[in-house]
Amino acid sequence: MSKVVLITGASSGIGKSIGLFLKEKGFIIYGTSRNPDKVTDSGGLKLLTLDVTNEDSIVKVVATVITEQGKLDVLVNNAGVGITGPIEETPTEEMQNAFNTNFYGPINVMKAVLPQMRKQGSGLIINITSIAGYMGLPFRGVYSATKGALELVTEAMRMETKAFGIQITNLAPGDFATNIASGRYHTPVYDDSPYKETYGMSLKEMDAHVDEGGDPDEVAKQIFKIINTKKPKIHYKVGAFMQKFSIVLKRVLPDKMYEKLLVNHYKL
Repeated sequence: MSKVVLITGASSGIGKSIGLFLKEKGFIIYGTSRNPDKVTDSGGLKLLTLDVTNEDSIVKVVATVITEQGKLDVLVNNAGVGITGPIEETPTEEMQNAFNTNFYGPINVMKAVLPQMRKQGSGLIINITSIAGYMGLPFRGVYSATKGALELVTEAMRMETKAFGIQITNLAPGDFATNIASGRYHTPVYDDSPYKETYGMSLKEMDAHVDEGGDPDEVAKQIFKIINTKKPKIHYKVGAFMQKFSIVLKRVLPDKMYEKLLVNHYKL
């Protein structure tokens, strides 16, 4: 029987690429979007209305999938938001929104699917995090924190649910060509800000990295490999060599030496 896959944030970008790729491979795909009616091109994916910050909508979608298919084999927790800015100047409510979407949201989706997976005695959850979650990046500190927190929660939940036959893993992408920049909250570059020059320059560089990023299908192919792996690893990374290598450098270099590399890279 074909595996049933639920993908949050599947209306565009990485989520859409994952959905279309897996659909071609014969999987039964349920994608989600906060506003499916506004999606002009879903590529033929079935999109259900889900806002990861709304627990009622999460429960409703999971119930729909189980009612229609009788099972749920794979959850890809992909929905998320970007956020940039000097932490001093970033509104607290925007930080809270980022955590609600990137951290608490995925946890609540996992909570909703776990009872069914436990009943089945099997299930796979793949949390889409970010290479940025492995380090505190200047002007992306809040985003790094949300993704880093999800990485750690995944480590804990893997152990908590292992006895039920459920597998949980992380996939951390680097920069890919998606529309994430258009939906990202970014603190304005204020004329009187002490960060005006450095933040303004970094913001342009971040946008360029996304525009010049890799093909999201690379992430989809990695998801396919994970689904077909009997015993998935705890952490996976996908992206340009230097982005993945930056994690290795952080692990082996003294803290201040690594910090100096970042400071020089961001011209701070």
